[in-house]
Amino acid sequence: MKLPPWIKKKAPKQKVMQEMRELLRGYCLYTVCEEAGCPNIGECFEQRTATFLILGDRCTRNCRFCAVKKGIPLPLDTKEPKNVAQAVKKLGLKYVVITSPARDDLADGGAGQFAQTIRELRKINGGRIKVEVLIPDFKGCLSSLKKVVEERPDVLNHNLETVPRLYSEVRPQANYSRSLKLLEQSKELDSSIHTKSGLMVGLGESFEDVIETMKDLRGVDCDILTIGQYLRPSREHLEVKEFIRPEKFKEYEEIGQSLGFSYIASSPFVRSSYRAKQAFDSSLVARKKVIARGSKKAVQFFEE
Repeated sequence: MKLPPWIKKKAPKQKVMQEMRELLRGYCLYTVCEEAGCPNIGECFEQRTATFLILGDRCTRNCRFCAVKKGIPLPLDTKEPKNVAQAVKKLGLKYVVITSPARDDLADGGAGQFAQTIRELRKINGGRIKVEVLIPDFKGCLSSLKKVVEERPDVLNHNLETVPRLYSEVRPQANYSRSLKLLEQSKELDSSIHTKSGLMVGLGESFEDVIETMKDLRGVDCDILTIGQYLRPSREHLEVKEFIRPEKFKEYEEIGQSLGFSYIASSPFVRSSYRAKQAFDSSLVARKKVIARGSKKAVQFFEE
């Protein structure tokens, strides 16, 4: 399918790409920017930021949209959490996104590595670094989720990726209800955490499918939503069924705002961790406004 005119990105600056790759390889680290072939890699690397991919570069699942390598993962790297912290310190980041492939071979799904990475990040910059984790579903294991939530990340992200009708085709080893439950349980464990999810469109979903999925997310009190165009990584992956026009992305954004998301980003090149700090900051402001309105109403009630 021919790319429409709105699906265009400037080629990344090779000098910037090489500098970032050398820095990351120096700490033996992977990024989802590289492994998943993110179209925003040039912009992010130019700003000396990246989404760190912990627990190796190989996934134990076979989602048909994803470019991350599939296969038997390498052994757990116990030095990885400290290496992430050192790279973050070197880059001078104030906001960090950590993600991983699915690691169904590990008893806790890799939750312990997430927790240790958060702990290492809290040790630098006076503990002022904001941390977002984009986690797999841990096969629905509550004890694994607790390991991560107990370290109090500022944002807990888990992507639904697509609408329930397409799960068997797009995410055959995942479960829509299980993913929704994970987001719900995260809020139940710690209501102060901002929860977040992401959707790809252009896989054959209807407009109504997307709206119903958005409503499901608000039903579990999800704060932040990202919606972006699915782009086929290779001929071995699912075909793009439709290139969604920018006007429809705008409509999704407006409906999301009306549903009560504290922040929604919806446009063709939006990805779950794209401009993540901006999303968190906006969500934080929105939450404070809600609290302030609630306090004002309480004062008015008692005055009456």
